[in-house]
Amino acid sequence: MTTPHPTPYPAPFFTPDPKAAARSRIADFARWAARHQGAEGVDEPTDYEALHRWSVTDLEGFWEAVWQYFDIDTTTPYEHVLAEETMPGACWFPGATLNYAHHAVRNLHPDAPAITALDETGAGYEITGRQLRAQVASVAATLRDLGVGQGDRVVGYLPNTPHAIIAFLATASIGAVWSVCGQDYAPKAAADRFAQLEPAALITADGYLFNGTTHDRRTASLELAAALPTLKGTVLVDHVGLTWPEGEPSGLVVAWEEAATRVEHLAIAPVPFDHPLWVVFSSGTTGLPKGIVHGHGGVLLEHLKTLGLQCDLGVGDRLLWYTTTHWMMWNLVVSTLLTGATTCTYEGSPAPQARPDILWEQAARHRVTVFGASPQYLLAMAKLGIEPSSVHDLSAVRVIGCTGSALPASTYPWVRDHVGEGIQLASTSGGTDVVSGFAGSAPTTPVWAGELSAPNLGVALAAYDSEGTPVRDQVGELVVTRPMPSMPLYFWNDPDGSRYRDAYFGAYPGVWRHGDWITHTSHGSVIVHGRSDATLNRNGVRLGSADIHDIVERLPEITEALVIGAEEPDGGYWMPLFVVLAEGTVLDDGLRDRIRDAIRAGASPRHVPDEILAVPALPHTKTGKKLEVPVKRLLQGAAAEQVLNPGAVDNPELIAYFARLGAERKKRSTDHT
Repeated sequence: MTTPHPTPYPAPFFTPDPKAAARSRIADFARWAARHQGAEGVDEPTDYEALHRWSVTDLEGFWEAVWQYFDIDTTTPYEHVLAEETMPGACWFPGATLNYAHHAVRNLHPDAPAITALDETGAGYEITGRQLRAQVASVAATLRDLGVGQGDRVVGYLPNTPHAIIAFLATASIGAVWSVCGQDYAPKAAADRFAQLEPAALITADGYLFNGTTHDRRTASLELAAALPTLKGTVLVDHVGLTWPEGEPSGLVVAWEEAATRVEHLAIAPVPFDHPLWVVFSSGTTGLPKGIVHGHGGVLLEHLKTLGLQCDLGVGDRLLWYTTTHWMMWNLVVSTLLTGATTCTYEGSPAPQARPDILWEQAARHRVTVFGASPQYLLAMAKLGIEPSSVHDLSAVRVIGCTGSALPASTYPWVRDHVGEGIQLASTSGGTDVVSGFAGSAPTTPVWAGELSAPNLGVALAAYDSEGTPVRDQVGELVVTRPMPSMPLYFWNDPDGSRYRDAYFGAYPGVWRHGDWITHTSHGSVIVHGRSDATLNRNGVRLGSADIHDIVERLPEITEALVIGAEEPDGGYWMPLFVVLAEGTVLDDGLRDRIRDAIRAGASPRHVPDEILAVPALPHTKTGKKLEVPVKRLLQGAAAEQVLNPGAVDNPELIAYFARLGAERKKRSTDHT
């Protein structure tokens, strides 16, 4: 794999305003840590590199500082910060009892909005801090009446509306364990996840809104309830105004209106630091989804650090980040409440045909300070010719966060020119596995186009070569060499921990291997090249798929691209590039030549594909990630049922399409032989 750009490195694309950086919460934290925690080397509060160095060198001192700075409330105190530093198995803050839900509501002003509920029609309503506490208390009491107790599981089949946040906080407040997925999942796909948990209660909605259509999910909800035999009760949410059938589902049934409007005192149960908070699931594309369990305390600390320090969120701020309930960004959106800021839920398409700029319109109307989306969303805005700042007052926006895949360098000038010159474009990379980020930005970091500014605080990130040696300015495996509080407690139904160890610690014992190719540059930034298990290996040279996608997706004629490297039975190597064309575009020889020339100039001749093929669309996970490895296996002739679960794919019809391409190529190869 080639070095992303030659030295000397370019000047930063964006440099924070020194006065704004000095006023930021992360600078305040640095001053506090130097004064109270003896943070070694942190002499200048806006010196992010020094702060990060201390955060991973003195791991216990750093996390204790986060604990004290954010004034974590406990019923019983901790005995040590880190009793055992092992991976897996690190033991954080033993002895401490607390509750995430308490911290989510404690900083909310009773009469200020805690949640702003938005949708693609432009409609919206607010829930104040007082109203949120009351509804959480009411739903918690309802769950107790249904027989839900500490350690039981409550699952949600819900769109991204306040109902999901309220249900989650109610679940956490009684020490039960939460899991949720969106209603675009088929009942079987949802049951593949939830049935593993043997849930005691289901909270489900009658439907959801997307791209101008109301989707009726009453039948799907009833099918899901029937597939969960351990349910003690079901709460039915009347969200889109459809009438539930009489007598369905069986068992105890409560309407949301009744569940959320009781007059109750919010009684929050203290639980151990590592008590399970929620179960999030892997995509499940290649088998039964893995249930990843995170704890109350680890999530609390990690999200306060990420949102309060890296994102600079606090009282008076508003966050709007486009997500679905089954993507880990939903968990971070909820955790905005920990900082005292207002969180926004959004239901619908991010760019509905009728109003493709609706997210920008909502951000302007509600004075959003941190706006978040995916790289594909920003690329689509540019290609649609959307001019957000020309139409909307986005002066309140301070940061645009972006995650889900590598953010192309071409997007940075578009944000500067069409959204706002003083806005920091903060590309981040992390994972459901730690329900947080490994690298990103902060108010005190510069930004280089196409790069993540730095590893996040408390993340001992490195790039390892094939020998397990840290390298700079060359491509290596993303690893984390010291524990993070939000690393999984365990996988669900993995009693001996073998699946957990194999997933992250098989390559480098005692070191977390995440599965991404990165370059850790000598100026401290991180460049993500794509999944290491989808590496292109052409004539022994490793190439990053994201490097090619970045270049091709800049072309106005291309909506999306996917490059695959497939080893063939005869020892050959086939590297096709699949492109989704913009409306009205034809893939002729001229466009093929422009694509090849762009790749050759932007990367290298080695990156030029063997073939360029137009396809109607590309398959993704439900959270929007391209299915590189499954498509590769389909093209190699593997049977679709052996490759992936259709229920985990956003467009299952594409499985058959790529399987047919693989079968046709295999037949041609056989005929030729």
